[in-house]
Amino acid sequence: MSLMSSLPGHGDMPPPDKTAFLLDFDGTLVEIAPTPESVKVQAGLLASLRRLRAKCADAVAVISGRPIEQIDFFLGDVPYAVAGEHGIAVRRSPGGIIHRANLPAVPSAWLAQADALAAKYPGVRIERKKAAVVLHFRGAPDAGPALREVADGWVASDPRFHVQEAKMAWEIRPAGIDKGHAVRDLMKAAPFAGRYPVFIGDDVTDEDGIRAAVALGGIGLRIPRDFADPAAVRAWLGTLACGGDDAWGA
Repeated sequence: MSLMSSLPGHGDMPPPDKTAFLLDFDGTLVEIAPTPESVKVQAGLLASLRRLRAKCADAVAVISGRPIEQIDFFLGDVPYAVAGEHGIAVRRSPGGIIHRANLPAVPSAWLAQADALAAKYPGVRIERKKAAVVLHFRGAPDAGPALREVADGWVASDPRFHVQEAKMAWEIRPAGIDKGHAVRDLMKAAPFAGRYPVFIGDDVTDEDGIRAAVALGGIGLRIPRDFADPAAVRAWLGTLACGGDDAWGA
C-alpha cells in the first residue's frame, strides 16, 4: 500500500496496528491563542487521543516547539511519547528519561538584547528555552521585521544557530535539530518502529516532520491543505479512535 497520496476520507489508511501518529500541538490539536499559556484544550480531545493510543497500541506522539513540561501540563500522560523544542528534547515513553541533544547555550548577550527589544516594543514577548530563545510579536505585529533583523545579525555571527520562522514569532535555535529529527528518532523504536508514520502539522516548523514521515514511507498532513482547522483534525482523529475497520479503510 502506498501512502504518498493518502488523505483524510480517502479510505486508504492502513489498519491501526500498522499506523503511528505524530502530532503537532499548537495550531493542530488546539487553536492558536494570543499567548502560549492561554490555549484551550477542547472537550473530547484527551478522550479521543486515549482511544487512539489504545487502538494503535501506544503509537501516538506529540512533537511540539514547546518544552515537554508544557505539553505535560496540557495533555498529561495521554501521548505515549513527546518531543519538545522542535526535537531538542525527546521522551520516548510515559515517565521515561528526557533525552536532550548536546547543544550550545544561547549567548547571554543575545538574551540581554532580547529583553531590551521587549522593552522597546510593547507587546513583544520573549520566551526562553533551555537551548533557544523565541521572539513573539503577535502582540506587536509591526515589530516583526525589526526583530528579524536583529535575529539575523545574531546567527550571522554564530553559525551554530539559525532563525526558525513560526507563527508571529522568530525562534533562534541550534542548527541541525528539527521536527524531522524527532520523527526519525521516535520511529526507530517500539511502539513506533515498523509502522507507517502519519505526521500532522500546521506551520513552517512542521515541514521537516512532514518530509521525514514521507521519507519513511508514511504521509504528512497539514492545515490548511488537508484540514480546514484544528477542529477538523480533532474530528478526524476522533472518528479513527471511535470507528471500526471501515473508518481506517481496512
